[in-house]
Amino acid sequence: MSENKAASRYAKSLIDLSTEQNALEEMKNDMVLIEQVIDQNSELEAILQNPVIPLDKKYSILEGIFSKSVHAITISYLKLLVSKGRAAILFDTTKAFVRQYNTIKGIVTAEVLSAIALTDANKAEIISVVKREIGANQVIIKEKISDKLIGGFILKVGDKQFDASIAGSLNKLKKELAHGVV
Repeated sequence: MSENKAASRYAKSLIDLSTEQNALEEMKNDMVLIEQVIDQNSELEAILQNPVIPLDKKYSILEGIFSKSVHAITISYLKLLVSKGRAAILFDTTKAFVRQYNTIKGIVTAEVLSAIALTDANKAEIISVVKREIGANQVIIKEKISDKLIGGFILKVGDKQFDASIAGSLNKLKKELAHGVV
């Protein structure tokens, strides 16, 4: 079983448990918090990844960081994960949990790469189109600005990509001219 599959399975188990305990929203918030803390703290990530550090030490560190700010189920979950020698996949597990939560709730992330910052009207239009085309309940926009784009934008939702950039249009035109399609 690969690390990614293990992370998905642990996340699925946690989703099932938190749903059963009517704590899904709290657990999602906890997983987002843990993901952010690990992402912003390379030392913590190194400790979790290091097989030489004793399991009880890893758990003590996690408990010290999170015990006052997360649900009791989360603390039990951290203890279980560490005791099974799976602390190294905690970060992947938090991401898998959020992905699975978003799927259950019909939440999709739209990544938009644009030449300039999107206006509120642009964002509203993108959200409207994505909701209509994908059937999402909610759309989260992750915006990145690239100086490599001349104008327009590239929209990516899941494994689908829509290129409305000027560079993309020029490349398409170039290919059509090369094949004599125009």
